[in-house]
Amino acid sequence: MTEVISVKFKEGGKAYYFDPAGNTAKEGDKVIVEMQSGKEMGTVSEGNHQVDEASIVKPLCKMLRFANEKDFKRVEENKKKEQEAFKICEEMILANNLVMKLVDVEYSFDSSRIVFFFTADGRVDFRELVKDLAAKFHTRIELRQIGVRDEAKMLGGIGICGQPYCCKQFLNDFQTVSIKMAKEQGLSLNPTKVSGSCGRLMCCLKYEQEAYEYLNSFTPLVGNVVKTKDGIVATVTDSSVITGRLTIRSNDEGIIYKVHRDDVKIISKSKKPKLD
Repeated sequence: MTEVISVKFKEGGKAYYFDPAGNTAKEGDKVIVEMQSGKEMGTVSEGNHQVDEASIVKPLCKMLRFANEKDFKRVEENKKKEQEAFKICEEMILANNLVMKLVDVEYSFDSSRIVFFFTADGRVDFRELVKDLAAKFHTRIELRQIGVRDEAKMLGGIGICGQPYCCKQFLNDFQTVSIKMAKEQGLSLNPTKVSGSCGRLMCCLKYEQEAYEYLNSFTPLVGNVVKTKDGIVATVTDSSVITGRLTIRSNDEGIIYKVHRDDVKIISKSKKPKLD
């Protein structure tokens, strides 16, 4: 086991392990850490704790010290410089006739590196842009192409549920979401109704998928033929996966019944009854 602290660099972002280097940090502390790309300031999301060595990506970088007022001032200055860099980069993108959308700009804590995040439909030859930016800022320049989901996570916003984007609040990684999930959950299959502001299927479709898969495994579906405890053979005409309530029509007399899935047995998944 190894003692570490967990540090985040963005709100709702991923937490990374660092060697506390003899310091005792608690959740919420602002700390300066050493990374392979240079020094950065982050927020402790979990104080000193033990983790299995197998979960650590080596080499484990160290916490240097707790942040002070001078560090906070530097971060504020970097935010102002990011706004200026954003405007300059947009002007250079136009001057170079590049088909790309600038999303965000990040200065490293020590200003030794500037990262420009952008979206584009395809590959972009930005070599001349990098040269122009390097000549302007006289520091290391990085351009990173991101996807529309990453753009939504960076910029944030309000979803159709009225809450801030999940990806901005707490999702560390994007998980695979498919239209099959919407179908299994009884939602509209119209992509515009199950897609987020980013244009991709909503991440929240994943949240209850396991529960729906479990319930669907034993809940009779519309069209299934079932047999009640009273021996009535009927076809399911309506099914609620969550409540387990079913509407069935008897195959002999066409009488409608309201039953619970616990009170019936599936005898056929086709419309033709298979009697014992």
